[in-house]
Amino acid sequence: MVVLSQAALEDYTLMKTCKPTGSMFNGIPVVDLSDPEAKTLVVKACEFGVFKVVNHGVPMEFITKLEAEALRFFNLPQCEKDRSGPPQPFGYGNKRIGPNGDVGWIEYILLHTNNLDDISQKSFFTFLENPEMFRADVDHYVSAVKKMAGELLELIADGLEIEPRNMLSRLLRDEESDSCFRINHYPPCLDLQTFSGRNLIGFGEHTDPQIISVLRSNNTSGLQICLRDGTWVSVPPDQTSFFINVGDSFQVMTNGRFKSVKHRVLAHHSKSRLSMIFFGGPPLNEKIAPLASLMAEGEESLYKEFSWCEYKRSAYKSRLGDHRLGLFEKSASQ
Repeated sequence: MVVLSQAALEDYTLMKTCKPTGSMFNGIPVVDLSDPEAKTLVVKACEFGVFKVVNHGVPMEFITKLEAEALRFFNLPQCEKDRSGPPQPFGYGNKRIGPNGDVGWIEYILLHTNNLDDISQKSFFTFLENPEMFRADVDHYVSAVKKMAGELLELIADGLEIEPRNMLSRLLRDEESDSCFRINHYPPCLDLQTFSGRNLIGFGEHTDPQIISVLRSNNTSGLQICLRDGTWVSVPPDQTSFFINVGDSFQVMTNGRFKSVKHRVLAHHSKSRLSMIFFGGPPLNEKIAPLASLMAEGEESLYKEFSWCEYKRSAYKSRLGDHRLGLFEKSASQ
């Protein structure tokens, strides 16, 4: 059984705990991509902020092969994995999330989808049993997920009557798209009893800054979302489907009609959790602002215009739980 290093155990005081929540939340919207009414369903689901996609068309072979390759790496001795870190920001990371003091019961691989050979990732590839196979598996998986994400964005454009139809999807398909791919591994935390029935945070509460995020995990629970009333609820795992998160950028582009939802992951006392997330981001110089075609007559923009590069830089300087969009909101007097 894989656990993090003893050094990680000694840093419990840096990590957050929380009271356990009740039963699983069954209110996550489900969008069937084969449904003739998918364009209407996906718009409604985006208004909730997070939803599940079934009949997505991503081959299970791509999913299982990449998961197996990732687990081979995470099963290496901790001392070997540590030699391939820290991430800068890409590569292997252990426990520390970002540069501003956030930590969690997690280890991860972070890759830029446009350049798997980035210099900061080369040391990570050294410890893979078959780097060429891993690159191919990542490429197959990311290409399939990006295709599905593009189809979702075009369905949304249809549902919102945005023209041209590829106005949103082109941002992910652009060769300069600033998208990234993350594989998170949450080892079982055998010492959870230390917290007298409390749960240990694997990845702290946050929203995703990009346009949309596409998440797939194994069958271990842990993902939670924060409802509008502030209640945290657990999302039932489903290893054959994908969960889609509305990102901060999409919230701005719809002038708040779609809202990014805070989410977090809790550690499990006996099971490991593996999740793979594609973060669909626009090119760095892309301007983010409410789409004129979605604004009613006389409707005011809730946000200042900014480039994706500006927002990404600002988010990178923040803590996970910060209200990142707050700096870009217009005050009531403006």
